[in-house]
Amino acid sequence: MKENQEALNQIALTLAHHFDSLYYVDIKSGNYYEYMPNTLFEGLNIPSHGEDFFTESQQNAPKCVHPDDLELVIKLHDKSAMLSRLSKDKSYSAVYRLILNGNIIHMRHFEIMCEDQMHIICCLENIEEEFRKKEEQERDLQSARRMARMDALTGIRNKNAFNEYAAAINAKIDFVSENYHFAVIMCDVNDLKKINDTRGHSFGDEAIQRTSRLICDIFDHSPVFRVGGDEFVVVLDGRDYDMREQLLEKLREESVANKLSRSGPVVACGMAVYDRNTDDSFNSVYQRADKQMYKHKNELKSTKIVDYFMGMNSMDVPITAERKRILDSLFGALYTVIGEGYVYLNDLKHDFSRWSLPLVDDFGMQSEYMYHADKCWQEHIHPDDMKIYREAIDAVLCGNAEVRPILYRARRTDGTYAVCHTRGFVLSDKDGNPEYFGGIIVTE
Repeated sequence: MKENQEALNQIALTLAHHFDSLYYVDIKSGNYYEYMPNTLFEGLNIPSHGEDFFTESQQNAPKCVHPDDLELVIKLHDKSAMLSRLSKDKSYSAVYRLILNGNIIHMRHFEIMCEDQMHIICCLENIEEEFRKKEEQERDLQSARRMARMDALTGIRNKNAFNEYAAAINAKIDFVSENYHFAVIMCDVNDLKKINDTRGHSFGDEAIQRTSRLICDIFDHSPVFRVGGDEFVVVLDGRDYDMREQLLEKLREESVANKLSRSGPVVACGMAVYDRNTDDSFNSVYQRADKQMYKHKNELKSTKIVDYFMGMNSMDVPITAERKRILDSLFGALYTVIGEGYVYLNDLKHDFSRWSLPLVDDFGMQSEYMYHADKCWQEHIHPDDMKIYREAIDAVLCGNAEVRPILYRARRTDGTYAVCHTRGFVLSDKDGNPEYFGGIIVTE
């Protein structure tokens, strides 16, 4: 008998080393004894032994158990409930929280039915460190998942997230009622390659970031995805879906304004609306939106800055004295800054220009002031260089290229040709509308 008791003590001590507290409970009488008392409970007047483990445990629980877990702990120590659990399985565990010295500590409750079916061993284990590590791992995992679905440059959702979202929509198309609706807007940054080639990738990255902000600000109730280098997709639902036409028009208007003023991203965009009668997948809607985007892209490329004023007949609206005074002031400032070479400046509203007097003299122009001066100047361009000249000028006026030098030949008064290095520029008004177009010409 003595040897059995010693063996039991050794087993209990071995188990206790793996737990913070261990209670040996007599099922019939309720008598209990705690092996290796837990210092966590010091000062709480919780006894280490007694005559009714189940009742006393329930009575002592409010002293240290988190209020949100109190009901759970009381049920755990209900005698009939514990015996019912252990009749099905030889052991059972649960996790709850204690509040000790103002700190929350996670504990694992572990109960075992002894082989004699007359005793239960109840253990407590402090798993706060384990819980914190698990929380940290879960945060790291969630962060990794977010990063896998987030575009690093813009902070919005990426192609992975887009594919998952499209798959979810396909599932809804297959199973959701006929009331389901959505629309897709495809967006593309105009001339990103030219920006990268002429100004560097840092400027290209900035253009992508500004485009992302523009799209997200307009469609602020819809998910926005960056699905390629210069491609974005918006999936409209809810309020944005109801206002889809107005929001699409707003994006197009801002893009045109940015194109005219050269002050922001120019975004080609197209929209398609899901039609349950003809669309069997998300991709069919996406493809239609993509086609509409390319159609809009071509429209943007074919729109010149000067077309903004095409509704005005410059000959019917001659330049006013005040506008001419402003033109002269700007021309004077430009001429002073340049120092050398020829200068010209055109008031786009009236197609009225002022040209450097040396240029007028050297090339036999009609006057330093002219309407439709561009047509007059083209008469001096060498026929073999006309295509280069027109393409370069159109590129500047269309806003499809960075301002860059133009190299062509122009005929002087004496009939010889001068090689002209020209840089064109556009000046906009306070509303971002193009107001003046000018150039600086250096000859050799």
